[in-house]
Amino acid sequence: MEINWLRDKIKIQQIKSIGILLIPVALYLIPVNWINNQHSICIFKNITGHECYGCGITRAVLSAFHFNFHDAFRYNKSFVIILPLLAYIWVKTLNNTIKKTFDL
Repeated sequence: MEINWLRDKIKIQQIKSIGILLIPVALYLIPVNWINNQHSICIFKNITGHECYGCGITRAVLSAFHFNFHDAFRYNKSFVIILPLLAYIWVKTLNNTIKKTFDL
């Protein structure tokens, strides 16, 4: 049984573009309280009991997505650098995907 739409490169690129567009929406829908109640997966923190420089960056980015910048800064101060980099990578990836869609 063949799935013909998988062979159509334009449709695949369109699906990728829609998926990339929905990433910020999906991040906004994740509740920060749920992330706060999860156990840390940081190996450094689990072994030593101390936070590393990356601890809290997920909570910080999610708090920034919810426009709670005070909590974001409290979780990890480097979100000020990470968030613009993530936005740049997101825009660049979306731009490249849309260009591929129209070049096909």
